[in-house]
Amino acid sequence: MTERHQAAAARLLEAYASGRPCEPVRDLIDGVDDAYAVQNLVTERWLAQGRRLTGRKIGLTSTAVQRQLGVDSPDFGMLFADMAVPDGEEIPVGAVLQPRAEAEVALVLDRDLTHERHTVADIIRATAFALPAIEIVGSRIRDWDITLIDTVADNASSGMYVLGTRPVSLRDVDLRLAGMVIERRGDQVSSGIGAACLGNPLHAAVWLADTLVRLGRPLQAGDTVLTGALGPVVPVVPGDVLEARIDGLGDVRAAFAAEKPAEKSAEEEV
Repeated sequence: MTERHQAAAARLLEAYASGRPCEPVRDLIDGVDDAYAVQNLVTERWLAQGRRLTGRKIGLTSTAVQRQLGVDSPDFGMLFADMAVPDGEEIPVGAVLQPRAEAEVALVLDRDLTHERHTVADIIRATAFALPAIEIVGSRIRDWDITLIDTVADNASSGMYVLGTRPVSLRDVDLRLAGMVIERRGDQVSSGIGAACLGNPLHAAVWLADTLVRLGRPLQAGDTVLTGALGPVVPVVPGDVLEARIDGLGDVRAAFAAEKPAEKSAEEEV
């Protein structure tokens, strides 16, 4: 690791700790390999602090977003136990910087994925069950001023995630054709389908499994994989309640706490 890697990691860790977005890190590092090196530095710091790794998230599975960032493949980030929020439990204001939400298919594994090249059949055999999920993405980079380098270094813009609670076998659902809708208090704010995620969420899982083996940190039994957005991302404001429904998988809710009222000064109270 170079001093530039260390400086980029320090910038992002300070943003996490302070709750204040930082400047992009692309002025410090060059290329996606450098960005993953920074992500790994941050991950190792968190693991040393006692955070528990519970899986991975896949990002950039939409061709439209890939074109926007000038890339032709997805990226990934780490999931930790303290990022998981129970279905419907309020997420405090400020828990995720600059939050946005997207609906995804989550796969929970019961076998390791250690082959050099995986097939869809390998993914199906290794998956214990699927769940509907809402990922709350966030960016430590001010105003979401990101390139691929910035988002990869920033743990693929991870924030928190909510899983549904009714496990479904993959034999009972066709993920490619699974329709998705997100509603905000009854109003539809996003819609999509499994095919929007690299043609099939299982294809995204194959890409992730192969990539992680090459990097020496393969997926393991018990891991949760967020396979990527099925439709457009939804901006989030305090007080929002979002419900995502995915055909064949059911629904899941993300609730965001309302802004706290400003404290009155002593003069105002008098």
